Amino acid sequence: MAAALGSASSLPRSLRTEASPAIVSRRSPASAKLCSRSLHSKALVSVRPASFNLRCEVVSENFVRKNEIDSMPSGPSALELLKSSAADRYTKERSSIIVIGLNIHTAPVEIREKLAIPEAQWPQVIRELCALNHIEEAAVLSTCNRMEIYVVALSQHRGVKEVTEWMSKQSGVPLAELCEHRFLLYNKDATQHLFEVAAGLDSLVLGEGQILAQVKQVVKLGQGVAGFDRKISGLFKQAISVGKRVRAETNISSGSVSVSSAAVELALMKLPESSFANSRVVVFGAGKMGKLVIKHLVAKGCNRMVVVNRTEDRVNAISQELQGVDIMYRPLSETLACAAEGDVIFTCTASESPLFSKENVQMLPPVDQGMGRRLFVDISVPRNVEPGVSGLDTAQLYNVDDLQEVVAANKEDRLQKAAEAREIIFEELNKFEAWKDSLETVPTIKKFRAYVERIRASEMEKCLSKMGGDISKKQKEAIYDLSMSIVKKLLHGPMQHLRCDGNDDRSLSEVLENMRALNRMFDLETEVSLLEEKIKVKMERTKK
Repeated sequence: MAAALGSASSLPRSLRTEASPAIVSRRSPASAKLCSRSLHSKALVSVRPASFNLRCEVVSENFVRKNEIDSMPSGPSALELLKSSAADRYTKERSSIIVIGLNIHTAPVEIREKLAIPEAQWPQVIRELCALNHIEEAAVLSTCNRMEIYVVALSQHRGVKEVTEWMSKQSGVPLAELCEHRFLLYNKDATQHLFEVAAGLDSLVLGEGQILAQVKQVVKLGQGVAGFDRKISGLFKQAISVGKRVRAETNISSGSVSVSSAAVELALMKLPESSFANSRVVVFGAGKMGKLVIKHLVAKGCNRMVVVNRTEDRVNAISQELQGVDIMYRPLSETLACAAEGDVIFTCTASESPLFSKENVQMLPPVDQGMGRRLFVDISVPRNVEPGVSGLDTAQLYNVDDLQEVVAANKEDRLQKAAEAREIIFEELNKFEAWKDSLETVPTIKKFRAYVERIRASEMEKCLSKMGGDISKKQKEAIYDLSMSIVKKLLHGPMQHLRCDGNDDRSLSEVLENMRALNRMFDLETEVSLLEEKIKVKMERTKK
């Protein structure tokens, strides 16, 4: 079977750094924190030059007509009150993209299962995270192999602190224990990590396709949720594109296995005859993971099985799809009775509490003598089988962390494909970083347009006032159109030089320098304007 684990060049982003007792700065080669772990250094990979075809987001050119001039609020604003406090730090620190997480490379399943978040709760988690003082945007990716939170933070240090404390509070895992197993990545490193995740490079099974579907689910569930905004949404959409491109151009997924297929293969390795022919197979769960287990069982020659599920509809649908396979449905209320009749038991349900305790399994009748011990393969997170079952003489228990044995085959071929995939990832990484940096010009564009519009509206009012009250409506419209035309023509040059367009040779550094020059010339105070906008958004979310 094809597989994944590899040398330094193929190690997951969260492991390719030296162990450090302190948080690594965002400018470090691989800004990740892993306490008390021996890690490998990152291997260099050649990078093809990235092609840029980007355009900054531009605000609508619909100008305010006469008498629609900004009114200044009376009394000290919230911004003015905050400027005298620690809030001023926001104008000195750029927003950062951060990933805070645990995965199969950094934390055992007994820790990961406590932090697991069901898909249905992802939107609510986004809202809760964005209610924290220093978090602007957020997304969560929770699977059987990882629980990762991606945020855009106003302050790196404070953002990490708030999210980590939230994770500890929600999961019940003490902060010290959480920090021992978590990893942190900032900005470009965080982006690269997500791209590698979507491409299947960070999976237990290199190139597996299920993770890309899970990244797509993040975008699907995040649509319309306050806090799943421009940067995070753009990051995940770009990650999906990267995942698709890597699979199309490198064949990294050809012959690859998934967690489900690895579980079936592991069961075969542990059976006395390496065959399901004489085994009574029971599968708990008929969701996405359960369906894959069933399909892989059929591919390995298992044509008769019992499927235990909450509802019968899904089991019937799978049975109709797999013609010629004897699939018998049983309800969850018959869990122990089904287990008593099974030799090989796969558990892959979304239950947050175990289906099998040590006491339950201990009471089950023994399997046939030729089978040895009853085999449990638990690929659920949280786990469906209590770990104490492994201590029984009548049972064997394996979970997702035990699949390493299966995925170690054909490693060299997979590593070559991983190196090819990383070249694509670096290209896409440079594109995303250029797009993200170009967003810095948007506040300047908005502020400059508003500045020019105030002048236009004021001067037009003065002109109309001097002309007296006997001016016709048609004449007023002509004067208005003239003022608008002049403004548009004057704005055209500056706006062109604040855009990153792949059709010309203007570099991002030149665009940013133009932005800074415009800020200085017209005293636009975009940093303060941006802070005011962020505070306003946070206040609106708090009211909701």
